[in-house]
Amino acid sequence: MKRSRFTEQQVVGILKEAEAGVAVKELCRRHGISDATYYKWKARYGGSEVSELKRVKELEQENARLKKMYAELALENEAIKAVLKKL
Repeated sequence: MKRSRFTEQQVVGILKEAEAGVAVKELCRRHGISDATYYKWKARYGGSEVSELKRVKELEQENARLKKMYAELALENEAIKAVLKKL
């Protein structure tokens, strides 16, 4: 996956500028982004605060960790069942 030049905090800052009344065309030109990128960011991050984004990222990391733990335990459980079945 391609990594963005902008951090989530920077994206939120750019969106806040637009909310403050800066024209979208001017904003896009100043930051070197396309209109499509701006509207994609607005759809994804619109109305979000930096603290909310950090919390969401933490929850996504925890969710990934728990999914990995579950997968490992499920494999281990299947292996134990296979061994017990042979006995």
